[in-house]
Amino acid sequence: MIEIKNLTKMYNGFRAVNDMSLSLQPGDAFGFIGPNGAGKTTTIKILATLLEPTEGDAFICGYSVRNNSRKIREVMGYMPDFFGIYDQVKTWEYLNFFASAYKVPGHRRKAVITDVLELTDLYNKRNDYVDNLSRGMKQRLCLARVLIHDPQVLLLDEPASGLDPRARIEMRALLKELRTMGKTVFVSSHILTELSDFVNKIGIIEAGQLLAFGEVDMILKQLTVTRIFKINILNAYDRAKELLEKVSHINRVEVKENIIQFEFRGTDEELAELIKTLVIEGIKVVGLQEQKADLESVFMKITQGVVS
Repeated sequence: MIEIKNLTKMYNGFRAVNDMSLSLQPGDAFGFIGPNGAGKTTTIKILATLLEPTEGDAFICGYSVRNNSRKIREVMGYMPDFFGIYDQVKTWEYLNFFASAYKVPGHRRKAVITDVLELTDLYNKRNDYVDNLSRGMKQRLCLARVLIHDPQVLLLDEPASGLDPRARIEMRALLKELRTMGKTVFVSSHILTELSDFVNKIGIIEAGQLLAFGEVDMILKQLTVTRIFKINILNAYDRAKELLEKVSHINRVEVKENIIQFEFRGTDEELAELIKTLVIEGIKVVGLQEQKADLESVFMKITQGVVS
């Protein structure tokens, strides 16, 4: 559905996007992660046929961004990070205008507009003026506009930008629903919690360079060298800490009330022996829990805070 081949974009000799390559299949939800200024918006604008690449190429549903912009716009929906609204226009009028622009037949427009209003939970606001809507409702209206021509691919640039916590949750739920509908979703964000339970693939970009790309679980596994465990014990905290600090494949032992947390680089067999040793030493172990790696820890691990 989306294929990027050696994509490069330069501004006055500066590489905003540097030799990027990736591909997405139908139904993928892709999280494009990076700090502000990393090159996310430039990449999305190229995919949306709003910028021409300096080198390389990109394809949406098989159409090249270099010479098939009209075809791409028929199968793609683009939601920018900032978008304009029209004063003194009602919600349904706003959508009707774009339905006309996308050549949705007149006899189908009312049903199409009703469908996208219901999907984005804006039906009760259909007769409200757009400029009177809250920030969160305006974001949902922009997404409704993107869906008006039923695109196969969605390009969403920071769709939850500026939203309050409740609106962020509602936006995330809406994006999940779009994925269940079979849409291929390409969504950028620098707020990792927005994407962690929604995407199946991620790409991490910094200073125009794609540092990592692939399935979420694969990326987490590849970039997580150490595992973090928490042991719940009932006695002898100092003794337990002393024993753990003597083990060569354990780092950063911390005691918090009746919980001991440590970084572990050994095997499961070595972990089992470790617990056995603690028990033999008279330490009452009542629980063991592994702290799963998340996108935030991976992001911090492979990026350096460089901004284009």
